[in-house]
Amino acid sequence: MCLADLENDYVNSYDSASEINILVVPEFVLQGALCFLHLVMGHWLMCLVCLPYLYYDVKVYTDRRHLLDVTEIFSQLPREKKIRLFKLGYLGIHLAISIICMIWSIVAE
Repeated sequence: MCLADLENDYVNSYDSASEINILVVPEFVLQGALCFLHLVMGHWLMCLVCLPYLYYDVKVYTDRRHLLDVTEIFSQLPREKKIRLFKLGYLGIHLAISIICMIWSIVAE
């Protein structure tokens, strides 16, 4: 939403970048914790589903590209919107697979 507001000129670039940058590191930590939780609980398929997303997060963090720059946010806007929509779709698929596996395990008992 912040990127759409920025694109439509409802907020300035500093506010938008600061709102997004506050949420980046907690997103990475939660994704890592989710993958670790799947690994510890023995849900190997779900852990394998989490690994590409986790690899991408680690790669972006180690390359120091995880924070948005206020001065370059307008040039990065189309790319960042695509990345955020892809992440949203990926997490939606992950949620659907999790629900299906949970229902399957309940029915199997």
